Amino acid sequence: MSTLVLGARRRPGRRHGWRVELGRHRGLIVACAVFVALFVVVDAITPGAFSYFEIHFMSTGGATLALAAMGQTIVILTGGFDLSTGAVVSLVNVVLASAMGSSPLSEAGFFGVALAAGALVGAVNGFFVAFVRMQSIVVTLSTMFIVQGVTLLVMEKPGGTIAQGFASFFSGDAIPHLLPAPIVVLLVAALVWRLVKNSRFGVGLYAVGSDEEAAHAAGIRTGWVKFWAYVLAGLYYGAAGAFISAETGSGDPLVGQPMLLEVFAAVVLGGTLLGGGRGGCIGSIVGAYTLMIIVNILLVLNVSAYYSSVAEGVILLLAVLAASLNRQSPIAFYLRLARDKLAARARGALAAAHRGGAPAPALPAPARAGPGGAASWFARHGEALRTILPAYAGFVIVLGVSQAVFGGTLANPGYYNSLLVLCSFLAILALGQGAAILTGGLDLSVPWMIGFVGILTAGLIHGSDVVAIWAVPLGLALGTAIGAVNGLGIVLLGLPPIVMTLAMNGILEGAALIYSNGTPSGFASPAQRWFMTGHFLGPTPVVWFLVLFALAALLLLDRTVFGRRIYAVGNSTLVARLSAVGVGGTLIGVYALSGFCSALVGILLSGFSGQATLGMGDDYLLPSIAVVVVGGTLITGGRGHYLGMLGGVLLLTALSTLLAGTTLPNAMRDIIFGLVLLAAVLALRERKA
Repeated sequence: MSTLVLGARRRPGRRHGWRVELGRHRGLIVACAVFVALFVVVDAITPGAFSYFEIHFMSTGGATLALAAMGQTIVILTGGFDLSTGAVVSLVNVVLASAMGSSPLSEAGFFGVALAAGALVGAVNGFFVAFVRMQSIVVTLSTMFIVQGVTLLVMEKPGGTIAQGFASFFSGDAIPHLLPAPIVVLLVAALVWRLVKNSRFGVGLYAVGSDEEAAHAAGIRTGWVKFWAYVLAGLYYGAAGAFISAETGSGDPLVGQPMLLEVFAAVVLGGTLLGGGRGGCIGSIVGAYTLMIIVNILLVLNVSAYYSSVAEGVILLLAVLAASLNRQSPIAFYLRLARDKLAARARGALAAAHRGGAPAPALPAPARAGPGGAASWFARHGEALRTILPAYAGFVIVLGVSQAVFGGTLANPGYYNSLLVLCSFLAILALGQGAAILTGGLDLSVPWMIGFVGILTAGLIHGSDVVAIWAVPLGLALGTAIGAVNGLGIVLLGLPPIVMTLAMNGILEGAALIYSNGTPSGFASPAQRWFMTGHFLGPTPVVWFLVLFALAALLLLDRTVFGRRIYAVGNSTLVARLSAVGVGGTLIGVYALSGFCSALVGILLSGFSGQATLGMGDDYLLPSIAVVVVGGTLITGGRGHYLGMLGGVLLLTALSTLLAGTTLPNAMRDIIFGLVLLAAVLALRERKA
């Protein structure tokens, strides 16, 4: 009888165990099912029978993305993000193409160099994230630009060659007409992941991503787990760089640039949860090939390749949304909230609350001024001055160096006019990006928001001042609306700002290519060109506009309810909600503001150069973040001032002007900006501590 009772108890346990296993691997199972379904679709729409050639072609085409996605997965499992993926792939590619010999010893040695380069970048990322405790986004963004600069120093334009033996080993046949070499490469990479996953370190990865504090309390050395996670990710990036070198047979310093959006899409398609703690590298391999099949389907259907980045952005958003939809998701919360409000309104409860509710709490009275008022002002603004003044001090130093190097700088009004014209772009972006950072977010859609609106408005205006009267407001409204969509995705769908804005950046890139057919043809109106290059009462008209814009930005952030809500959300979302601050509406407004600022810069840039070009906003992502942080704004949000952001704009613009007048290569600007951003974030962190 006891045996029967025990058996009865065990059977439900087994069924429950199967359910747990299915739940743990649900993402991988769904990814595999989607891959198989898409594979069947490709086979059905492709003429001819499926052959070994197609197997080899597919395995080769997706291996680089799969390897890079595996590295990104390891970082995401710990709860982080790595934006340096594509930059490391490009660096490895140009190093191999520029220095590899044709001997087997050289080929083997440079494969080791590829892995070592990736591991070194990963170690730098891991050190700052794990031990200095800096945000992974800002660290890897900085290293991304530093590595991009180093890459351009190694090879400025495509060239070089990869040894034929190296190319054949990785992208040829392991067994002729039977087993492609890329499949063997991925099997080895998957085996390494399997060994890592089953090790103590692998357990630590999932524990840290699930709950870092609990993992630390359980005796796991969380700092070292994070550090080695970035190092291991770098090894996979190095392998991806080596594989794409073998695949292409040459070097290209921009080969990894388009990969970032694809990598995140592959990771999410593979079932890995953004935020950490769930998923795995095997799913990312499946996700990479699923993404490749989707792009191939578009090509088979004769859909323009310009739609690929749009498809990748949409896929990323849908995949993240599908993984996060549940009863606890933000959209479910807002739907329940709307239902409850409607029910309360129907009962008259909301109206009663307004009539008989408690009065709003009074704001604290300002501190009284001391004798003469000076001491009290410094006491109230001392902390802000400590974060704002260093940027202006740095600006004065750069002016002094410029005077020493070039002479005649300080007494030349034309220098200051040109400097302020160049400052106008970053000063405008600083308001939008700064507002996003003050709330604890980030807007990565800036580059192609600038490019898309600039290309669209220039194409409509086509040199006509009359058309510009309505095309410019249309462009500004469109940028504001797209920014609001970013905010809606973050608020209603619960998407991380980096994911939402990165996906939007890819969608806008595709939209710009589709609209212009790959070749923008519009140009600015005479009024736009005069506004950016003419003269009005001495200075260029945009300088007067910059003064008015700066005053409006100061009033917006310091003297309005919306500005106070931005700081409240950045300091603590929970406290802001409990204080009746509309967190959702504030975030939507912040990203709408960022979209407006980016659209305005796109219009001004087209007026400055006379026409709009593809990639015209690419040079403004890192600087738009750097000027905010260098100006004393805390990267985690809640503290900062627009005056400080202006100081950061003046400092970095003057520094760029100084570097442009020297013989240093242009790539040095990215390296210096990346280092400046890292140093500024580190210094601010120390002040906070």
